[in-house]
Amino acid sequence: MVAITLAGVTKAFGQVLVLDGIDLDVVSGEFLVLLGPSGCGKSTTLRIVAGLEQATSGDILVDGIRINELPARERDMAMVFQHYGLYPHMTVQQNIAYPLRLRKVPKDEQNSRVREVASMVELEPFLERKPKELSGGQRQRVALARAIIRQPNVFLLDEPLSNLDAKLRVSMRSELNRLHHEFPTTTIYVTHDQIEAMTLASRVAVMNEGRIVQLGTPQDIYNDPQDIFVASFVGTPEINRISGEIHNGAFVGQDIRLPGVRAPNASKAALCFRPMVVSLAEPEGAIAEGSVYSAEYGGDTTFVTVKIGGTLIMALVPPDRRFSFDQKVGLTLDPGNCYFFDEDSGLRIGQSGRTQQ
Repeated sequence: MVAITLAGVTKAFGQVLVLDGIDLDVVSGEFLVLLGPSGCGKSTTLRIVAGLEQATSGDILVDGIRINELPARERDMAMVFQHYGLYPHMTVQQNIAYPLRLRKVPKDEQNSRVREVASMVELEPFLERKPKELSGGQRQRVALARAIIRQPNVFLLDEPLSNLDAKLRVSMRSELNRLHHEFPTTTIYVTHDQIEAMTLASRVAVMNEGRIVQLGTPQDIYNDPQDIFVASFVGTPEINRISGEIHNGAFVGQDIRLPGVRAPNASKAALCFRPMVVSLAEPEGAIAEGSVYSAEYGGDTTFVTVKIGGTLIMALVPPDRRFSFDQKVGLTLDPGNCYFFDEDSGLRIGQSGRTQQ
């Protein structure tokens, strides 16, 4: 297991700056996720670590040794791509064994190690099949097995589950979680899916526009977002947001007034709160009055969208509650469950009163 450091890494393609001074320490043995929207620079960061791209400036270090000029094949890193990269003319066994063949490992040892790794990812019944005879999930497991059998110092995974259907993604997340438990190899994992990030990561580096905007545990990222981008990007359903101002301990927006706010005055502020902390009640005495825009039954909860002024707010309520279109409802909210951000800078300007659930 190794530690990886990126120090002031930038990357430009012509006049387009893709990475803007990335500083990152990946701890030996951790599962670090680079999370962000398409175009934020996360895959470029991974490719620079792998040696598939050259940084425009900055340094990449492994256990303190600079590796900027080291070719990809000499970095002892195994990369798993979104599109599997399997050899179609080879069987599963041959695909998995390929890294060992390149190293001229004896045939008996190849077969033994292939069986061992195939057992870990439940591929033993499929060793004689060709990739075209496998499902998407099975092909991804072959790609993982081929990476594992190399026993590299670092695993690099670039959106490995994005081509799978929802059910397969859930099962593959469990397999990846278990594999890292059994083989705690330093891992960097790229995804735009915040559920993957939250369920797999030791730490999450949230990226936006070529920068790391917040780095922390999944709990830190979810419960303590430092800017409005992180708050909006992480969490399902998405966090609610209302524009207004903070004045003398109260947030005031269109058709809403929330007293008891512990944040400094701000003329352009955003109030953010997660759908599960909203309560819907009678309009009298509520901090805001609105009308039901839609109500969607979700089995163990009902998703209610309420229109307050020109803003749509989502609330999660028990499934036995019934709402009709345009029904008048009141919104109640504990300011201790809220976040406040400066709308110009996007930065946090207030602290929540207690830990979010």
